[in-house]
Amino acid sequence: MMTVEFDPFSREYFDDPTEMYAGLREHAPCFHSETYDFYAFSRFDDCVAVHRDTENFTSTHGLTYEQLSDPDFDMSMANSMIMMDPPEHTRYRKLVSRSFTPRAMARYGDLIRAGITKYVDPLMDRDEFDLVADFSGPFPVEIICAILGVPEADWQMIRHQTDAMLRREEGQALGTAAQAEAAINQAVYFIEFVQDKRRHLGDDLTSTLVEAQVETDDGELTNLTDNDIAGFASLLAAAGSETVTKAVANGAVLFHRWPDEWAKLQGDPTKTTAAVEEVLRYWAPSQYQGRLSVHATEWHGVTVEAGKPVFIVTGAANHDEREFGPTATTFDINREQRLALSLGHGIHTCLGAALARMECAVAFDEIRRRWPAYEIDEARCERVQMSNVAGYASVPFSAS
Repeated sequence: MMTVEFDPFSREYFDDPTEMYAGLREHAPCFHSETYDFYAFSRFDDCVAVHRDTENFTSTHGLTYEQLSDPDFDMSMANSMIMMDPPEHTRYRKLVSRSFTPRAMARYGDLIRAGITKYVDPLMDRDEFDLVADFSGPFPVEIICAILGVPEADWQMIRHQTDAMLRREEGQALGTAAQAEAAINQAVYFIEFVQDKRRHLGDDLTSTLVEAQVETDDGELTNLTDNDIAGFASLLAAAGSETVTKAVANGAVLFHRWPDEWAKLQGDPTKTTAAVEEVLRYWAPSQYQGRLSVHATEWHGVTVEAGKPVFIVTGAANHDEREFGPTATTFDINREQRLALSLGHGIHTCLGAALARMECAVAFDEIRRRWPAYEIDEARCERVQMSNVAGYASVPFSAS
């Protein structure tokens, strides 16, 4: 049998894991890393199954390799819905999900358009700019922070803290002291932010959470704690900035590589929604999601041992020919997807998925209207080096 390797901290992974993923799907659909002692699923149906199986694969021990591989990791310090299983997750999800339905998100249409044009309008007079530094980097965090009620002066600080938390060097599986400091600083910031919000309620999502109540195991209603709300706010701010930043830049590069698809969108702007889905599929901003194996299970002749880190490799599943047919590796905005995994699946579908899709759609629409033809210098593009987040750190962009 062919030997394959999956190292999410390698240069190959950071640069482009496409070939690595193909090898996993074909030869090691349930891969065990001898180096890091984790398991990884790469086929579409397996990834769906693991997402749905909260009895055998739990989120309560963290999401990253650093958390999942540390038996002494203090989960009390990671007060986030994304690290909960039912029934606790169900109660909290029900509480906040009503604020993130597509209908609820529609009220933010003007905010999204204004937040995007604020950055895109000044770029019209420039011969070249960095699509990430000048556009897709700064605007998403401002939109989610405005929705949360975070003071404007702190918006970009949140983004830079999140970037620092996720940064990884080649071969670095565990976080550094600097990354831990960034995480602590962000946690402290949101605790103090929530405490201040209790004293100065406003028309924002955080104020809504301050006044909300959740049902306890005994059926009683109680208010959320400062830690509860800070966990929600921190999760939404971080995910809300990283996901859209990566998706917009990824999309620009993909349309540059596949000009016929850009022409389709130019000819029919109603395809924007489908285009967003294909960008998310082709290069998912979150390449894998972590779980901890609760019980030993058997997959493709491999025993996944209890107590081991498990990765649901969305980036590989999204190119699985068993699901997408012989055109799985083709970028096609007319594609229809049976299931979309790129923003999570099952109970942990991204809470802000509707918001992220709206932001991406508006961003692509604004690029389409302003730059019907453009060039990207791919030789100068730089990819991020981050824990389970993939995309570009720099994309030189110019009109053609």
